[in-house]
Amino acid sequence: MKQKKLVAGERREAIIRWLVEENNPITGSELAKRASVSRQVIVQDMSILKAKGEPIFATAQGYLYLNQEESVKVQQLIAVKHSPQQTVEELYIFVDCGLKVLNVSIEHPIYGELTGAMHVTNRQEVDTFYQNLQQTKASLLSELTDGIHLHLVESNQQEQINQAMKKLDQKGFLLK
Repeated sequence: MKQKKLVAGERREAIIRWLVEENNPITGSELAKRASVSRQVIVQDMSILKAKGEPIFATAQGYLYLNQEESVKVQQLIAVKHSPQQTVEELYIFVDCGLKVLNVSIEHPIYGELTGAMHVTNRQEVDTFYQNLQQTKASLLSELTDGIHLHLVESNQQEQINQAMKKLDQKGFLLK
């Protein structure tokens, strides 16, 4: 039996409900399947929901709804420099210390600050990020700035961030 196609209003309410309940990224293709619409319709819905102030973020793993309770965690911006080949090693350090890597940003000489959402929390998500990078042959933002970039990280405790910074420093990745 074919699933009923959801109309705009109920579809957007369902998208928010699915994202909140899942509490993990959901791909646009999966949302389209659940709503019995095309992925392009979901992309349009996301633009509308974001414009209405819904805290929805697109990550390499899919769409994520950021609950307001999550904002009480400790966040810190960390400046690093390394080669593209060391990206996975750097991200493993963050997630192995219990951090969530929210984004990456660079200071571009023409465009100013450029930021890309990441939202990686474990090695599997790091591996997925890197596989997507390999498959798409996309460039890292840090390649535009000779390896210099910033990560906004989040944790339950400042000590976890301190531990990650110590490990990054030992590897020579941390900018001081």
